[in-house]
Amino acid sequence: MNKIHKLSKLSAAIALTATILACQPEQKVAQEAEKPKAPTAEEARAFIAKAESMLEQDYEYQAKTAWVQANFVTSDTNELAAKAAEEATKMGVSLAMQAKKFNGVEVDYDTRRKLEILKAGLVLPAPEDDKLTKELATISSNLDATYATGCSADKECFNLGELNATLGDNTASHEEKLNAWVNWRKVSPQMRKDYQRMVEIANQGSKELGFNDTGALWRSKYDMPADDFAKEMDRVWGQVKPLYDSLQCHVRAKLNEKYGDQVVASSGPIPAHLLGNMWAQSWGNVFEDVAPKSTASSTNIGERLKAKDYSEKEMVRTAENFFTSLGFEPLPDTFWTRSLFIEPRDRTVQCHASAWDLSLDDYRIKMCIKVNTEDFVVIHHELGHNFYQRAYNLKQPKLYRESANDGFHEAIGDTVALSINDNYLKEIGLIDEVSDESGDLPYLMRMALDKVAFLPFGLMVDKWRWGVFNGEIPATQYNKAWWDLREKYQGVKAPVARTENDFDPGAKYHVPASVPYSRYFLAHILQFQFHRELCKVAGNTGPLHRCSIYGNKEAGAKLKAMLEMGSSRPWQEALKTMTGQEQMDASAIIDYFAPLKAWLDEQNKGRQCGW
Repeated sequence: MNKIHKLSKLSAAIALTATILACQPEQKVAQEAEKPKAPTAEEARAFIAKAESMLEQDYEYQAKTAWVQANFVTSDTNELAAKAAEEATKMGVSLAMQAKKFNGVEVDYDTRRKLEILKAGLVLPAPEDDKLTKELATISSNLDATYATGCSADKECFNLGELNATLGDNTASHEEKLNAWVNWRKVSPQMRKDYQRMVEIANQGSKELGFNDTGALWRSKYDMPADDFAKEMDRVWGQVKPLYDSLQCHVRAKLNEKYGDQVVASSGPIPAHLLGNMWAQSWGNVFEDVAPKSTASSTNIGERLKAKDYSEKEMVRTAENFFTSLGFEPLPDTFWTRSLFIEPRDRTVQCHASAWDLSLDDYRIKMCIKVNTEDFVVIHHELGHNFYQRAYNLKQPKLYRESANDGFHEAIGDTVALSINDNYLKEIGLIDEVSDESGDLPYLMRMALDKVAFLPFGLMVDKWRWGVFNGEIPATQYNKAWWDLREKYQGVKAPVARTENDFDPGAKYHVPASVPYSRYFLAHILQFQFHRELCKVAGNTGPLHRCSIYGNKEAGAKLKAMLEMGSSRPWQEALKTMTGQEQMDASAIIDYFAPLKAWLDEQNKGRQCGW
């Protein structure tokens, strides 16, 4: 009843009495009948069936639109991709909001799990507002295109591949490296305003779905409370931090010897441009400066590939052969006719390596392959995605066609890549003899510069974004917070002064592209846990770093059983299927690198470690 402002007391009493008298029992029943009924379990199941059908019908269109945009980067394809993304976001928001209506309904396991998947399925959920949905899609597409074109607001354009090559060139001067590092970060400042607006819209959408912010939504996807997942990340990091600290201490000391105190101090964080990679996320390119001395010659896979006259496509064939040796079926013929293996000269493409699942029988990779060691390993990684995609696609309904968690997807190809050692290279004819154990320390150092060095970077990227999403990091401190976290976790610092006129997070692809990054940290933990278990199944009795599961059908069968589960069960159950454990365990990393850790600790005696 509306409030009565001007009626006299008598008039109000008469009006109230009339209302009461009008409410006869028959009318009460009619009014109650008009109330919306509570949703039922049967309606929830019907909704899920309809949602899966809609997503199935829409997926191929969405995937192919994204494929075209990534392979033909123009203003037109950007517009088409933005429109497709807008449509997909609208559908995702609609399904998520409908799924929310069944929160209090008691339903069977699969229906409940699929409802939760729908609610948490959006990376950047738009509000139920067409204008904001369109704005979010346009911002996302523009951020991605800005990164892909590599041009600053002043129209000064840069080739990321060439700049990164300079940073990785062991003969390049400190000044040349610094110039390359600074130039790439001229592209990202123009992203800041759009990024801030994107955060605002996505947070509004996340709150409409019942989450505190978008970071809480991201963390909700890990079959545990959002805050518990953050604590689990820190727990696992604590297991490996002593190994990382030893590595950082040694690398800093050797770079100090090379460049001198004016460039690299003997204590404190390491300048980011000297670690051989645009983001200082992997340090393999400084291997020659920091490696243990050994008379044993380490295998340079890139040189062996060139000596054997491998083409880019043959590198991919070799990676496919690894999976077929484990008992997997070869990839379909369309993989070879539709994938992108070589960077075209006639158009702009997004060269960041990626694996694509466009339909139940259409799998591809997009990659500007170079005949070198890094890309040989990356190809094995990307095909890991493809074989995972096909395994669950053939067994699971639409909403379960995903990895147990996103870290699993990243871990599978890397698990296989851990078998890319001399035993494997000899099996496929790239080398004639397996090196003796005198070459193990250099090999482990090379692996640590890639795998161990990455861990704190893999952890802090999303810690930065979680802080941005929940407001702990205001827009006025985006850049400061980024470098504070890099120093805290990595012991790495900016080589020149940075201000809030810069937007250095945007210089990393996954930030403007809004790709959650925790998956890469999880993958670096899980791959060693997977590798240790598969090596046990394969009967390995030697050092873990010398094990290769290539050709072992028993290991392949165990791997395949987990892949086929998709996301149908909590990731803890999928992990148990593979390893017998329900909790992530970084002790496999400690086992793998045990000889190197002992050597590093000996080298670091008398040095001031830490930062």
